[in-house]
Amino acid sequence: MSKPDDTTNEPDEKAEVDAVEETEAAAPAEEPVAEATEPEEEAVAEEPVAEEKPRRARRTRTKGTPEVKEAAKAAPRERTTVERPVVRAQARYVRTSARKARLVCDLLRGKDVHEARAILAYSQRSVARDWAKVLESAIANAEHNHELVGDDLRILTASADEGPTLKRFRPRAMGRATRIRKRTSHLTITLTPKE
Repeated sequence: MSKPDDTTNEPDEKAEVDAVEETEAAAPAEEPVAEATEPEEEAVAEEPVAEEKPRRARRTRTKGTPEVKEAAKAAPRERTTVERPVVRAQARYVRTSARKARLVCDLLRGKDVHEARAILAYSQRSVARDWAKVLESAIANAEHNHELVGDDLRILTASADEGPTLKRFRPRAMGRATRIRKRTSHLTITLTPKE
């Protein structure tokens, strides 16, 4: 019995092996062509879309509902009516370096006018006199142009920016010359009424 089964199984196995080999031979020939073209197109097509979708989602989240938009539009209008006036004074081309002037202006920010005058009066730095002139000019601008009380003001900002540098030369040994940089600065103070 075993012999007839072996003979009958052998042709079936051969037929199955031949069928599998044919399908494998046909499939690999088609698949590499499909794989070579499809992944490149998918990679090119999918990458920008994947990047754009999170950006769009974030934009829609930050915009909010129409009620939030209306509240945001109404809020700045209320602030503009309540804003305090800002008074500004500036001294340009002051013959000191901006670095030295910043050492003094850092002491002035946020102080009221009385404190700032005291700081400048007792400061050892020579640029303090220039800052005092700018402060008095800003107070005068507030009183004359905006009808504010000078004693009820505080310093909102104080800044020292670099101005143009004057270049001079000094003779040195063996016929050489060295450059001397005479630096200038622009001093700015803004005042606002106290709360």
